[in-house]
Amino acid sequence: MFARISSVNAVRLAARTAVQQQQASVAAAVAGSLGYLYYARSEVHASAETADTGLHPPHYPWAFSSPFKTFDHAALRRGYQVYKEVCSSCHSMSRVAFRNLVNVTHTKEEARAMAEDETYIDGPDDHGEMFERPGKLADYLPSPYPNNEAARAANAGALPPDLSLIIKARHGGADYVFSLLTGYCDPPAGVEIREGLNYNPYFPGGAIAMARVLFDGVVEYEDGTPATASQMAKDVVEFLSWAAEPEHDERKRLGLKVITILTALTGMSLVLKRMRWAPLKTRKIVFKPPTSAGKQ
Repeated sequence: MFARISSVNAVRLAARTAVQQQQASVAAAVAGSLGYLYYARSEVHASAETADTGLHPPHYPWAFSSPFKTFDHAALRRGYQVYKEVCSSCHSMSRVAFRNLVNVTHTKEEARAMAEDETYIDGPDDHGEMFERPGKLADYLPSPYPNNEAARAANAGALPPDLSLIIKARHGGADYVFSLLTGYCDPPAGVEIREGLNYNPYFPGGAIAMARVLFDGVVEYEDGTPATASQMAKDVVEFLSWAAEPEHDERKRLGLKVITILTALTGMSLVLKRMRWAPLKTRKIVFKPPTSAGKQ
């Protein structure tokens, strides 16, 4: 009797175990299918998002990004040379004047000589006429085009952006501009770039009107630094970073002075507080109850 009951229980237990295993298998299959669909959808979404916004640039160890580092003025001078000889044919820097270059990239005499090499339209004179004059330190760097319409006409409808604040105006800043300048490559299979555009994965959409402009040896540095494409990109990015934030070095010097003064004042405050409150915190108050003699 007991053996029969035990065999029935064993059969029921085996059947229940088999059902549970089947349910677990079905749940695992459903979860796996949902996970695969989510992964595939995420991959498609990520690919589409990358194509729309551009490849995220890697982070580069820029020396001037350190809280205790300033701009390398030799690199700034080389960067200005790259801008002058390569970038200035299409891009303007309307917020940078020749006087801003003094004691940053050039001496005062060099900056004045560069300004005088440019011709500016000024006036009107006493007769109401506009006239041409050589540049001076107060003048801003000249624009390659007289207006935006002329710039668009010369660049197939695309307007070259002003580079004065380009580092601040682009997400990723210096990393993005450096990656953009050095990131030109052939388009991958299946990607078609229409005529007049160039493939660059870091540019939103992947198609950019600006062709690659930095090649090894396109600029001959005055200090003998090898003018590789990456070196020129680094130098011009550092120059553009300074142009976007010319108060960078002075701000860090002022911040260091403020931290030093505040640290000294904090130490003095702690010492003064200890001297003022130590006697009050360490004093003892003793209660002496009145004696019987005192009551009388």
